Amino acid sequence: MLIRDWMAKDVITVSPDTSMMKASKALKAHDISRVPVVDHSGRVVGIVSDRDIKEASPSKATTLDVHELYYLLSEIKVKDIMTVDPLVTSPTNTVENAAMMMIEKDFGGLPVVDDDGKLVGIITVSDIFNVLISITGVRQGGVQFGIRLPNEAGTLRPILNVMRAHKARIVSILSSMEEEEGKGTRDVNIRIMPMERTKENQIIEELKSQFDVIFWARDNVHPQ
Repeated sequence: MLIRDWMAKDVITVSPDTSMMKASKALKAHDISRVPVVDHSGRVVGIVSDRDIKEASPSKATTLDVHELYYLLSEIKVKDIMTVDPLVTSPTNTVENAAMMMIEKDFGGLPVVDDDGKLVGIITVSDIFNVLISITGVRQGGVQFGIRLPNEAGTLRPILNVMRAHKARIVSILSSMEEEEGKGTRDVNIRIMPMERTKENQIIEELKSQFDVIFWARDNVHPQ
């Protein structure tokens, strides 16, 4: 999954000389929490967030009157409060790598730039959630099974044989690996398309009788 297929391409930006007041209004108007700062050529030179603006704003206990306050906010420029040379990513990077970068750095989004450093998009936590929804196939409904398997070759085949025997249509297969006391296991999550309830129940019972089913979910999660 490449970032170019999931990023927002119509990006709100500001320049280094934009006032803090205008930047704040742009964030509120578009209901966003960060905005890339670009120079005259479109290269990303910084990023400013609502947190940056809050930290740079005068305290509510200020003795300044309204006119003085507005003057101060109009004089402070984005270049005075932005994060310079922010972490960026490329459109051909993977969504997974972008997600790891955001988690490790506690960022809510990353500007996406081309080989010349020019802004071509932005990817945010909301986009990552959209990816998750898409790859899990949750909008298709049906039943999802969580099954714990030994981390060995061929352990998934018997489960797929059960699905095939019941003519179940698989929507998604996701796998995560865990190491427990030197013995590797993996949790496999399989979602199938909706079927007649009796057929779904038959699959559930057969899987439970043969495998370590850790949960199954239709409308609600049913831990085992």
